[in-house]
Amino acid sequence: MVIQNYRDLVVWQKAMELTNMVLGISEKMPSSQRYVLCAQMERSAISVPANIAEGRSRHSENDFIYHLNVARGSLAELETLLMIAQQRKYIEVATLEKAMDLAQEITKMLHKLKSSIRESANVRLAKT
Repeated sequence: MVIQNYRDLVVWQKAMELTNMVLGISEKMPSSQRYVLCAQMERSAISVPANIAEGRSRHSENDFIYHLNVARGSLAELETLLMIAQQRKYIEVATLEKAMDLAQEITKMLHKLKSSIRESANVRLAKT
C-alpha cells in the first residue's frame, strides 16, 4: 500500500481510535472533572493523531520525526492522566487496561515509524 497522506497511516488510524475512546471515557466522568482532568485527557489524546498528521504533512523527515516525538509525549501524558482517573475511581480498571493497551500499541508503532524514516533517509544518503 502506498502512503498518500497521513490518513493512510495505521498509527494515525489507531490514534484516532484511542482519541474517540478517551472522549467516550471523559463523557462518563463526573462533571466536577469536566474542566480539570477530562479537559487535559482530551487535549493529550487529540494531540496524538493531530501531531502525526501535522508531521506527515510537513514533507520533511526531520519535522515528521519531531512531531512523532511530540505525539509520543502526549501519549505518555495521556497514560498518566488515565491512571489518575482510575485511581480516583472515575473509570474502571478494565477501561484503563483497554486504553493503555491501545496506547502501548501506538507507542510501538510510532517507534517503528521513526526507525523506518531514519533508515530510509540513511539509504538515500548512502546512494548519493
